[in-house]
Amino acid sequence: MSARSSLPVIAAFAAVAVLAGCSSTKSDGKKSSGLELVSPGTLKTCTHLPYAPFQVKKEGKVVGFDVDLVDLVAKDLGVEQEIVNTPFEGIETGQDFKIRKCDLAAAGMTITPKRDKVMDFSDPYFDATQALLTKKGKPFKKIEDLKGKRLGYQKATTGGIHAKEHGEGVDLVEFEDLGLLLTAVKSGQVDAGINDNGVLFDYVKQNPDTEVTAEFQTGEQYGIGVRTGNDALRKKINAVIKKAKSDGSYDRIYKKWFGTTPKS
Repeated sequence: MSARSSLPVIAAFAAVAVLAGCSSTKSDGKKSSGLELVSPGTLKTCTHLPYAPFQVKKEGKVVGFDVDLVDLVAKDLGVEQEIVNTPFEGIETGQDFKIRKCDLAAAGMTITPKRDKVMDFSDPYFDATQALLTKKGKPFKKIEDLKGKRLGYQKATTGGIHAKEHGEGVDLVEFEDLGLLLTAVKSGQVDAGINDNGVLFDYVKQNPDTEVTAEFQTGEQYGIGVRTGNDALRKKINAVIKKAKSDGSYDRIYKKWFGTTPKS
């Protein structure tokens, strides 16, 4: 919209003021200058359930390692965290940020060059690698052992990428989420499943008839994703993670969910 030249000067100034007001995206729910949130007073976190112990619903509430870590960010901002459960594909493609579904994504998500093109990542906060889950007693120690067998993987994950790169002759089966993949291994629907080591070791603790038979040392690191260009929130997250690691909060949360402190 543009002001006609015949309008009085005061009307032209008023038009400019209206346009400036309409273009503002600053949230009233900000504590730091330049930091904006999708909804005032709320830090919205996109994640994909279940992915224990990083995020899982227990007794009607979403809890987990990632949840506790982002709670530290919310506390620093003086707001409450709100979990938004959404398909992982929408998170990793950056689509959820484009439609302003959430402020950040904390979903046990590996930093990859492909994902880094559609979102910005915090500093790494967790080391991970791919691992193989089977029923106890099965002889599968590497993907190549599964030739002619069925290997399950979760859609849109680095485990799926690893399986496709090394699974020549293996019957690959895709699952929408981790829960369906784990159930398929336990029930014998697939002979093995591939996913991040943290979630598989957590599952084995509760399901002793399964075991992790191999880790593949893929050298992955998790990061918290934010909308591309949202440097204010990314820097805030980095500052909170750094403080948590220095004051013992990170180790406390880690031990709460993994039963041990992280390797130095």
